[in-house]
Amino acid sequence: MTSTLAERLPTGLSADTAMPASPPKQDPRRWLALAVIAIAQLMVVLDASIVNIALPSAAKDLHIGSLSSAQWVITAYTLAFGGLLLLGGRIADYNGRKKTFIIGLLGFAVASGIGGAATNSSMLFGARAVQGLFAALLAPAALSLISTHFTEPKERSTAFGVYGAISGAGAAIGLILGGALTQYASWRWCLYVNIPIAVFAALAAVRLITESAVTERHKYDLPGAALVGGGLVALVYATTQAAKDGVGWASTEVIGLLVAAVVLLTAFVLWERHTTHPLLPLRVPLQRVHNAGPDPRLEAARLPRLDVLVDVSGEKDLDLARELARAGQGRLERMRTHRDAAPAISRLFRA
Repeated sequence: MTSTLAERLPTGLSADTAMPASPPKQDPRRWLALAVIAIAQLMVVLDASIVNIALPSAAKDLHIGSLSSAQWVITAYTLAFGGLLLLGGRIADYNGRKKTFIIGLLGFAVASGIGGAATNSSMLFGARAVQGLFAALLAPAALSLISTHFTEPKERSTAFGVYGAISGAGAAIGLILGGALTQYASWRWCLYVNIPIAVFAALAAVRLITESAVTERHKYDLPGAALVGGGLVALVYATTQAAKDGVGWASTEVIGLLVAAVVLLTAFVLWERHTTHPLLPLRVPLQRVHNAGPDPRLEAARLPRLDVLVDVSGEKDLDLARELARAGQGRLERMRTHRDAAPAISRLFRA
């Protein structure tokens, strides 16, 4: 008499428990979703370098007194972005990463439009700060979406490699595009250019990206957010002030800001060790990652490179734009390095 599968199983096991678990089903649109996420990341990185080139023209048009004052266009963005980044990641976790990603894109587009239409320096600086705020929502949500869409380790490593290569290429593209827009159109288009990119990415995200969120809700760690935000703001502002002519790292102001940053960030670490709902569990930066890609809250904290600071003004604006455009073309030639680095990045994540 033929026995059934259930009869042949050892006592205590059922047919369901004996069968090996099937691998999680891959989202068939995951590579299209990656393209949308990469476009959003390209916009954020491109915006950093493209605005640097527009500084002299913007300062002249809005009657900003000095280049050091005009550099608040960069500083306002960086302070808001760096100070709110970890909180933005937690907001994405709790309220939905897709939703937060789309809100970040649309908010970034609106802020870009306001900045492009600025009639005075305060309006421009404020718009840039709002851009930084929405970028702090967008960046960690984008990285988390890569993690949730790519569950197979090899594919996930490849996706993060593509993401890193796009991030590297964005700076070079920004130099070229910023020079062209500033010379042939207006500095305002260095901000307006974000609008079609962000709107396209948001519309594509609605159709192509799958929502994900943390199922277990926790309280927001507002004291931790205040401590790390204050520490990062002090640190970023210190580096900005130190770069100014006649200030330097040995100035009382910069030393005071650095001390404040150390105190606040140390207090943040101590607070995170004892709070029941930490903003950044300390095991996250300490654990070795195996086949899972980088943690979005840590990787998103890598601020855009703001290393192209314009230091001229007046009649030489167009010459500067041409020079920076040529520099961008030279940098674009080196983009092969980023492309070639992608497999190495993938192997590193799989290690």
